[in-house]
Amino acid sequence: MDRPINLCVLGATGSVGASTLDVVARHPGRYRLFALTAHNAADALLELCRTHGPRYAVLSGMAEDRDLRDRFSREKVELLFGAKALEQVASAAECQVVMAAIVGAAGLASTFAAVRAGKRVLLANKEPLVMAGALLIEAARRSGAELLPIDSEHNAVFQCLAGNAREAVRRILLTASGGPFRTAPLESLHKVTPAQACAHPNWSMGRKISVDSATMMNKGLEVIEARWLFDLPAERIEVLVHPQSIVHSLVEYVDGSVIAQLSNPDMRVPIAHALGYPQRIDSGARRLDLAALKSLSFEAPDESRFPCLRLAYSALRAAGSAATVLNAANEVAVDAFLAGRLPFTAIARVVEATLDAVSAEAGDGLDAVLEADAQGRRAAAARVLAQAA
Repeated sequence: MDRPINLCVLGATGSVGASTLDVVARHPGRYRLFALTAHNAADALLELCRTHGPRYAVLSGMAEDRDLRDRFSREKVELLFGAKALEQVASAAECQVVMAAIVGAAGLASTFAAVRAGKRVLLANKEPLVMAGALLIEAARRSGAELLPIDSEHNAVFQCLAGNAREAVRRILLTASGGPFRTAPLESLHKVTPAQACAHPNWSMGRKISVDSATMMNKGLEVIEARWLFDLPAERIEVLVHPQSIVHSLVEYVDGSVIAQLSNPDMRVPIAHALGYPQRIDSGARRLDLAALKSLSFEAPDESRFPCLRLAYSALRAAGSAATVLNAANEVAVDAFLAGRLPFTAIARVVEATLDAVSAEAGDGLDAVLEADAQGRRAAAARVLAQAA
């Protein structure tokens, strides 16, 4: 390569950000860090800047702070503040590739900014497609932006499709580990603690995503995301529980062939695939030893154990703003659970009650999406209070 690729990492202090920087460090000269961002983890972000030397750093959840600006300046990094700064670095002319790894609805505006600017966008944040899939896909079409999935499941599907026509696809199967409570007695789930819910058996993830995995809402959001990424209806997107997390997803074709992507559960694999695409680059992940595994197992998801999966399918079929409301309600409910204000089993009840209470009428533009998100959050907060009463 003649020149390094300028890369912006939105959400650099999270688990996906850390994995991205690990892969980048394995390829000196191939990438240049244009910007690293965090919400308010100033010390952690400063340490990353010392190691990786980006041109810009952003603290999106903090107001202007002269002392902090001086600390970053001593590392020859320009520090920016506020949410608008995320959009600034994501859409900057010098930036070529954006890793969108901010968890939740907070990553919506910056992801849209990168897409509208025509960047190659590595989508690790599923919420933009869940909340505003049609808008995001249309924005990418207009700008020429390239969307590459980072979720291990969607990246696996992308690899399995390998340029085949969508008409040749019978269905895609997104695998799910089943989380830490796949075999726990149902009657024990109401006593689950945040620490237990965050103890994923296979993956190292942030707290919110870990809880979503435990409720399987994560997989429901991925179903909605897959609908937009791969232009397939809900009935051709299925979920399969695979406890070992080795087969990351499968594509079944009309001729009966089923193609799967396998690797050890390590986010550096899909990150390296997207960073290097269409080439292959070293990820640093441990090689897969199938002989040592001996067997791989699969089972259908239990809807009585994972009602959030059913709710996600319902929201997808309802269309309009239902998926936006679903995501908003889930974020509110998970926050309440992590704060000790809501039982684990009440997460799904809050989401379902919110979907019943908020109109799913479609609106035009990003402002309508944000309004639906706000309505969903207000309604979910009221239901959290009702559950606690």
